[in-house]
Amino acid sequence: MKWGLVGASTIASEHMIGAIRAQSGHTVEAVLSSSAERGRAFATRNGIPHAFTDLDALLARPEIGAVYISTTNEKHFSQAMAAFAAGKHVLCEKPLALSVDDAAKMVEAARSAGLVFAANHHLRCAGAHLAIRQLIAEGRLGRILSMRVFHAVSLPEHLRGWRIDNRDAGGGVIADITVHDADTVRFHLGEDPKTVVAQAVSSGLGEGVEDSVMSVWTMPSGIMVQSHESFTHPYAGSGIEVHGTEGSLFAQGVMTQRPTGTITMTDKDGTVQLNYERHDVYGYGLKAFNRAVAGHGRPAADGVDGLKSLAVAMAVARSAHEGRAVDVDYKGY
Repeated sequence: MKWGLVGASTIASEHMIGAIRAQSGHTVEAVLSSSAERGRAFATRNGIPHAFTDLDALLARPEIGAVYISTTNEKHFSQAMAAFAAGKHVLCEKPLALSVDDAAKMVEAARSAGLVFAANHHLRCAGAHLAIRQLIAEGRLGRILSMRVFHAVSLPEHLRGWRIDNRDAGGGVIADITVHDADTVRFHLGEDPKTVVAQAVSSGLGEGVEDSVMSVWTMPSGIMVQSHESFTHPYAGSGIEVHGTEGSLFAQGVMTQRPTGTITMTDKDGTVQLNYERHDVYGYGLKAFNRAVAGHGRPAADGVDGLKSLAVAMAVARSAHEGRAVDVDYKGY
């Protein structure tokens, strides 16, 4: 399959182009940028044959079968809808849109067109998280009581820009990181957060947007989830804890794009470090996407998964703004 990149982004150059090319027979044919100069430079630097500033022109190329969207968040909806109308499969960065209503329209447009639609939630593709999910599913921890996600990091200088000062573009830590953590919690527990209570602040980077947020989520089963996301914590580390009636799991350094981190489990027999498969997370996700395009299975995270992670993030943002508990609205999905 031949791909078009909608967005000359850092994540495309650092991760996705290589992951696409690692799939047998897959190539990157074109890139879209709002700047002709930047687009040409990106194409030259990454060995991409064509650069466009007009989305319709890129989508009109019949050889392109799928697009990867990694523009700023406010553009995802219109660009994905145009891709579906042009008959292209879509792999979209999170959040899918700036509203759950728009995400629902994207899901239905893909369904109506018979196209594959996926959210690029890379964490569920990591070997560490696949291992954690298996441990939970096997009952190694007993009945799950609580989960803690700590994803407070220092946002790298080259990724700041609109993320820390442009609300209209979907900036802020909730849209950038809370959506990932929402998907990860759903992936591990197999259920959707029901109610959230949150507090958000600007603690040094955010200009008109939040750069730190803490929240507590209630799951339908009664499991309690605590989540902390930030752009301003250089030494906090990241990870996830899962506590059950028969044991506790501690995973550190696993909320990342790299196949890194450690997992330890403590139960009545003591504490042991667990081994897991380490592979490229984006390559894993692309393999699932390509299988789905071929009619076998589903993407690692489909459009509904993307919609639900967005719904949780929107509820967190609303709770922080209104200072009260908020039910998560999944629009019937």
